[in-house]
Amino acid sequence: MAEWGCMIPLLDLKVQYATIRTEIRDALDRVVESQRFILGPEVEALECEIAEYSQCRYAVGVSSGTDALLVALMALDVKHGDEVITTPYSFFATAGSVARLGATPVFADIEPRTFNLDPKEIEAKITKRTRAIIPVHLFGQMADMDAIGDIARRNNLPVIEDAAQAIGTEYRGRRASSLGLMGCFSFFPSKNLGGFGDGGMVTTNDVEVAERLRRLRTHGFRTKYYNEVLGGNFRLDEIQAAVLRVKLRYLDRWTEGRRRNAALYRSLFADSDRIQCPFEVPDSRHIYNQFVIRSPRRDGLMAHLKDRDIGSEVYYPVPLHLQECFKYLELESGRFPHSEAAAKESLAIPIYPELTPEEIRTVASTVLEY
Repeated sequence: MAEWGCMIPLLDLKVQYATIRTEIRDALDRVVESQRFILGPEVEALECEIAEYSQCRYAVGVSSGTDALLVALMALDVKHGDEVITTPYSFFATAGSVARLGATPVFADIEPRTFNLDPKEIEAKITKRTRAIIPVHLFGQMADMDAIGDIARRNNLPVIEDAAQAIGTEYRGRRASSLGLMGCFSFFPSKNLGGFGDGGMVTTNDVEVAERLRRLRTHGFRTKYYNEVLGGNFRLDEIQAAVLRVKLRYLDRWTEGRRRNAALYRSLFADSDRIQCPFEVPDSRHIYNQFVIRSPRRDGLMAHLKDRDIGSEVYYPVPLHLQECFKYLELESGRFPHSEAAAKESLAIPIYPELTPEEIRTVASTVLEY
């Protein structure tokens, strides 16, 4: 979230809103006048627009990015005794959604340059209980989906892409959420495409999966009051959909702004051997949901930036295998060294598209000053 008191906050949504205020208010008025608030025409239109944008046949609007992951796993009937392979370096929802269904998250370490799930670590984790693989496209760059897809096909496993931070990201010409059986987006306000509250989307190219997702998000029924399966209340509301439809029209412009800012940071940090900039995979499109640098003196650097009114944030300070709630997995420190190193060294600095070149230079000079 934005740190509103900072001279240069980590994120400033007020600046973005000022540029689209009239369009947003018109969209909100349209919903209010219609008095349709849940799963109406705005949601249907957004689903079509997100599907097209993501190069998918279907998109199903849901109540949050977390619920997108949860309902995707439910669509695969993941349950107690099953295992799902994923990364220990991610937001809690990735593994938490697995555990909520009684299944076991099985962690594989990350590739240190990209922070994404390392395909070389996956195969040894597969057992007869494995039901799916969830790669996370962290910070706006896709995991190595060719390698992960090959492993999944050889072992007859579905892939669920956690694309919460990656809408519009490309990997060899293909968009995030289009390469697995399902892809999951979050529209949390701080995302590149963020709503005015919680919201999410699941994409797929499989018509039967899409239909299953629609049933699951409405308590498991197609006809009201006739429940075919055990679902939940995972519905996206019309207000969020209307806001997101306005913002989607600007998304590519905002992404290019983030990419310009990232390029300027790279040039300013080019002569420093103490700051590691994000690695950008060739033949890909990084959307920079975050611009995450690495420093062995991360905590001191963060305090230095705070003292000078510059926002920053640690994503993520504790790897998932060391979280208290996953103590029962009995995964000790040192088990996933690349994830643990990233948790100690990584720091996100401002990258939002409305930043001026002068502000970027101020952030960079303050980092280098430390």
